[in-house]
Order: sequence, then C-alpha cells, then structure tokens
Amino acid sequence: MLKIYNSLTRGKQEFVPIEAGKVRMYVCGMTVYDYCHLGHARVMVVFDVVRRWLRAVGLEVMYVRNITDIDDKIIKRAQENGEPVEALTARFIQAMNEDADALGIERPDAEPRATGHVAGMIDMIKVLQARGLAYQSSNGDVVYSVRKFEAYGKLSGKTLDDLRAGERVEVDNTKQDPLDFVLWKKAKEGEPSWDSPWGKGRPGWHIECSVMSGALLGRHFDIHGGGQDLQFPHHENEIAQSEGANREKFVNFWMHNGFVRVDNEKMSKSLGNFFTVREVRAKYDPEVIRFFIIRAHYRSPISYSDQHLDDAKQALARLYTALKNLTVEVGSVDWSNPFADRFREAMNDDFNTPEAVAVLFDLANEVNRTRSPAEANLLRSLAGTLGLLQRSPTDFLQGRRDVVVQLTGVSATGHVGTVSVMTISEDQIGQLIAARVAARKTRNFSEADRIRKELEAAGIVLEDKPGGTTEWRRS
Repeated sequence: MLKIYNSLTRGKQEFVPIEAGKVRMYVCGMTVYDYCHLGHARVMVVFDVVRRWLRAVGLEVMYVRNITDIDDKIIKRAQENGEPVEALTARFIQAMNEDADALGIERPDAEPRATGHVAGMIDMIKVLQARGLAYQSSNGDVVYSVRKFEAYGKLSGKTLDDLRAGERVEVDNTKQDPLDFVLWKKAKEGEPSWDSPWGKGRPGWHIECSVMSGALLGRHFDIHGGGQDLQFPHHENEIAQSEGANREKFVNFWMHNGFVRVDNEKMSKSLGNFFTVREVRAKYDPEVIRFFIIRAHYRSPISYSDQHLDDAKQALARLYTALKNLTVEVGSVDWSNPFADRFREAMNDDFNTPEAVAVLFDLANEVNRTRSPAEANLLRSLAGTLGLLQRSPTDFLQGRRDVVVQLTGVSATGHVGTVSVMTISEDQIGQLIAARVAARKTRNFSEADRIRKELEAAGIVLEDKPGGTTEWRRS
C-alpha cells in the first residue's frame, strides 16, 4: 500500500488513483533562460524516481513536465544577449536535456511549452473574467481577484488576512488588492506578444501550468509536483485559477521536494549561490550526483558541498564494488525476498529513499559475503527502480564517462567556458602500471612506490593481487 505525503492535507495518505491502474502526474519544469542548477536537478531526479516507483508497483503513468519558454527573465536575458527569444530558449532546452540525460532522467511523456498553449490560456482567462474572478486593471493587465476565491490559501495554509504585500507580492497600485496576481500582461514595446480580447500581450506565469496540465491530463488529475518554493504562491494560484474556472477539484495529491542549500541558504539563481549541473558533472560522475540526491528524503533539505559529493562517490563505489566480477542481469524482482520486501516497504512509505538505499547496502554486504549471482541480480534490479547501478562496475569504478562539459553562451553569473577534469587517460594509466610492474620485477621498489604515488595523486587506486596489479579504480 503506497502512502504519499500530501501537502494539501499535511499528512500521509494512501494513494488511490482516480482511474484504476493509471496515474496522471504533472510537475512544474524549467524556465529556460540559463543552465539548470542542482535545485532543478533535484526536482527532475525526485519525480523521475516517483514515476519509476509508480511503474514498479504496476501502475501506468502519464507524466507531464512543462517548459516555460516565455517569461520576464527570458525576455531580459535575450535582450542582454542581443538574440531572439526563440534562439535563447532553444539553446537552454537542449542544455537541460543534455543534463537530464546525463543524470539518467527519463524523458516525460509530454513536455508542453507555454508558447504552444497561449490560446488555451486566453480561453481560461475569459472564463475567469466572466465568473467575476478576474478584472482588467487600469494599466491594461488582466488580474485575478484573490479575495473572490473563498478557498485561497488552502494549500499553503496562509489566510488572506495574514498575507502582506512584500517580498512575495509586488505592490501595484493598479490592482484592487495587493494580493491579486497577473493573468495577462499588456505588451511592452519590443516584447513578444499575442492578440487577445484585452489587446496585445502575453500570459502571466501562473496561468501557464493550469492550462497545460488541463490540456494534457484533464481538469482533475492525481499528482502535481514541484519544488517547495512553488507551494506559495505558484501552486496556490494554480488552484485558484483551475478550480475557479472549472468548478471542480484540481489535484488530489500535491508533492513538494525540499531545497538544495549552500551555507544554509536555498540554492537559487536570484541569490547567485548556485552551481550548474554541468559544472558539477565536470567534476563528478553524473550517477554520483543522482545518488547524492536520492539518498536524502525528497521532502528534506540537502546541503551541497564537495565533501558531500565525495562521500556519495565513495558510497556508490561500495555498491558497484559488490557487483564486480559477477555475471549480473536485471530481471523481475521476487518481492517475497526479505531484502526486496524491506525495500518495497520503504518506498511505499512516501518514497523513503534513505531507507531503501540502506537496504541496498545491507544487500551489498550479503553479496560480498556470498558472491551469489542471484543476490547480485536482486541488488541491481532493486537499484534500477531508483535509476542506479545499471552500468558495468568497471566502467563506473574506472571513471569511464564523458569528462569534458561545454559551458557556452553568456550567463549573468559568469558560468562560461570549458571545464575538463580528467588529467590522466586509461592508456597513460596502463603504461604507468606496466612500468611499475617492471620496476618491481627488478626489485626497484623506490621507483614502484614513486609510480604508485603518482597514480594516487591523479586519483588512481591500484588493487594489487597475488598475480600482480591487474585492477584499478578512480578514487
């Protein structure tokens, strides 16, 4: 029995799909004006795991993750770069997909772009205006009247009287209430725009997701996810729009993942304290980044540091080491196995990946003890539901991956250039190992020790066996 923490009810609930055997899930995706940072990676990895586990328990999943390709930040960045909006967004969509692919994130079933659903947004705004929930302000924008929607605040737990115009709500004297939010923005000179009943303009941010989710999943669907920072006001506003227009429940389960923190602050582009995915994967194997994210519970904050990534790398190496020199295949899981049963129990408890990962380590210890191919197969199969341990152990342990990550295009934070971290090739490693073997044969142990230290300095750990040095791994 799968239980999910529902942000709407503030507690775990048994998950029962609206339609038996099928799940419809929508996750707020990226605003594509820059490279994805680790906060974005966490959203993508978390809901990739959710989708994988829903399938593992026998459910058919329709997963939609949107792309915001029109927005104030996008327009500003395109103007700064002197390039068309379409060129900017196309480049960063490609970069996002490259990062996601590297992290082992399966593509969504649908990935709608905001610019492809403007007509639907206009239609929903017209309905909201007809029902007295929206009005055109004196500056030409169309605005949602928050106080007209009685259920406003039910997701965030905020009351209208407690809310203040401040850090989250821009004070605008053209609004009837400072809490009201924009549905349609009047066009400014030189900005992209569309024709509408209210004149040329473009959609506000919040309306995008209400329309795209409804178009692809229906007015009422199972799961809506995103980062914790979206719970208010974005998701609160989505509820107000969708339920105000459709007069029916919008979403059954709301899921929000915790922040990635740096020095106890949320990682974000606005704070300038972020690390892009491609910067980090220039230093670390992408599977290490994925493992770093997965071994924390999705609702908990995680702290980014090289030390934490190094620890994740060593831990993942332990799992891969258990699979070395065994013929391993991925097959169906025997859920009656005690390890599998514990793993399933953990995942069915609100996707408790820390406990599920602990089961993997217990099973790895058993594989090390027994060297049983059947238990190794189980280890790899269970890890596969998390998107882990699907490579050759040798490939992972010897660091065989793409090691040069291109950072192209102008970023406001200066994240530009080419990063390469691999300083020694496999051929060079082989030559040094051969030279060390030769030195040992002639009893030139000082030279052999010098070569070992040279390899250690380059991050190469040799594994001496009675027959000589036959294996190595990157530390």
